Amino acid sequence: MLHHLSFAVTDLARSAAFYDAAMATLGYGRVWEDATFIGYGIKPGEDIFALKLRPANAGVPGDGFHVAFSAPSREAVLRFHEASLANGGTDNGGAGLHPEYGPDYFAAFVIDPDGYRIEAVIIGAHNSTSSYE
Repeated sequence: MLHHLSFAVTDLARSAAFYDAAMATLGYGRVWEDATFIGYGIKPGEDIFALKLRPANAGVPGDGFHVAFSAPSREAVLRFHEASLANGGTDNGGAGLHPEYGPDYFAAFVIDPDGYRIEAVIIGAHNSTSSYE
C-alpha cells in the first residue's frame, strides 16, 4: 500500500549513523542520498524509507504513531535492538516475544535520536520468506 515514508530529522549525520546501523540488521541499506536526504531500501534508487533534513521544523508525531519494519528473523530483531541502542536510540518496550500482540509476535521497540517510535518485527517462529533476506 505505501510507496515510501520519510522522517524529518534535525541532524542528518546523527540520524544516518543510527539508521545505517539499525537498517543494516534488517537487510536494508542506503540506496539514494544527497546533502539533505538519505533513502534506505534494497535496490539502488528505490528508497522505501527516507530521512530528510529539516533542522528548523522537524516535528515528531505523538503517542499512537510508530513505524514497524519487517525483519527477516528473530535474530535480526535482536540485532536491530542492540544496534539501535548502541547508536543513540532508547529502549521503548524491549526485544523478544510480545504476546500482548499475538502468540508469535517477536519485536523490538525503540525510539530513535529524534524521538520517532520504531519497531522491527517478525511474526512466527521461523525466518521470513520475504525478499528482504
